Amino acid sequence: MPQQEGGTDRSEQQHSADGNKRRPSSDRSEKLRSSRLYRATQAVTLWMDRYNVDGVAGLVPGGVGDIVSAGFAVVHVYFSAFRLRSIPLTLAILNNTLRDIFLGMLPFFVGDVIDFFHKANKRNMALIDGFINDDEIVVHEVNRKATQSAAILISLAIAIMLLLWGLVWLTKTLGTALFS
Repeated sequence: MPQQEGGTDRSEQQHSADGNKRRPSSDRSEKLRSSRLYRATQAVTLWMDRYNVDGVAGLVPGGVGDIVSAGFAVVHVYFSAFRLRSIPLTLAILNNTLRDIFLGMLPFFVGDVIDFFHKANKRNMALIDGFINDDEIVVHEVNRKATQSAAILISLAIAIMLLLWGLVWLTKTLGTALFS
């Protein structure tokens, strides 16, 4: 049998103490956690949610700040789709991100207030960490909600487009009324 460092072979590492097979994920987990992309994901989460950059950006009128701040969530989507290779996780992250955009775009400063309390990036990071750590609760919950996330994604995308259209119409109507 081929020996690895430390004198154990692969077959011994792939079985737990009770004899059941398990995924040898500790090396992969460490590799993922030490990657630049993972550190960038953590930095985005820190700045956007802990330091409230997402909330401050949401103060930019017309939904522009919300869409720009959501652009930073691309790092979460990329990590889940291409590093973790999980479609259900990617759907859940997109769901959280679109929900954050939608809530932040609500008019009359309601969305601006919500933006400071709705921590989508923090939730996305918790999902990513759950997948890296093979947290059965997180993995099961995301897999269970995959179909629901797809339906919500479509609904939120439509709602965001309608909200943008409404904001453009409102701005145009108010601008015409005020400046004519």
